[in-house]
Amino acid sequence: MATTVFTIANQKGGVGKTTTAINLASALAQKKVPTLVVDLDPQANATSALGFEKEEGRSVYGPLTGHGAAADMIVETSQKNLYLLPAEVDLAAVEVELSQKENYLTQLRQMLEPLVKSGEYRAIILDCPPALGLLSMNSLAAADYLLITLQCEYLAMEGLGQILKVIAQLKDAGVNDRLELGGIIMTMYDVRTNLSRQVVDEVRQHLEEKMFRTVIPRSIRLSESPSFGKTIFEYDPASAGAVAYQGLAKEIIARFELK
Repeated sequence: MATTVFTIANQKGGVGKTTTAINLASALAQKKVPTLVVDLDPQANATSALGFEKEEGRSVYGPLTGHGAAADMIVETSQKNLYLLPAEVDLAAVEVELSQKENYLTQLRQMLEPLVKSGEYRAIILDCPPALGLLSMNSLAAADYLLITLQCEYLAMEGLGQILKVIAQLKDAGVNDRLELGGIIMTMYDVRTNLSRQVVDEVRQHLEEKMFRTVIPRSIRLSESPSFGKTIFEYDPASAGAVAYQGLAKEIIARFELK
């Protein structure tokens, strides 16, 4: 069973990266796709949203700096087929240590290699900090596909252009020849506003073949669920947000042949 590595990245905060990482992973797991979420954000939002506390010494920090193996940091979640490599506060310091290494952009890829080769996971989802720092750049260097969460608001296209340039630069530099834009996920769609429709239409004009058909709605239930340490499927499985992430998972499975 081949493993596909996805990174969910965007230099802008508050665009639904972590919400998408945990709920997409949960939806994939429900569809019997063994999925690992790797929390790369020192704020550890994905970790807490999956019901875990930040724990010193349990994150990618140790393995990235040459102490311990990533496999030893992984925890099983309450959901079958869903696993987590948590984050901790110390991750905030890892970028300084990474910058001092010779191959500073490929440390995460080297760390993940045994997990990819193990075949235990069909999908690995990397949840990045809201900035294109060294952790995010490492995730792009380690991934097969970038999934971009794009908020249905003004300036969305501007941010999209910036991250697409970064992909091109990494490929041109030979850092990650296989990295491709896997798709664009439109988030926080408000059916009541013309703006949401206009942003979706604008992205569709430029990159229709890369857009997922499923649009993630703006939803109080989606916003609330992480504070209870639950995915949307545990918190409100009948909600519009849950239905949307089920639809997105189906598209991901079909597009990347995860079954």
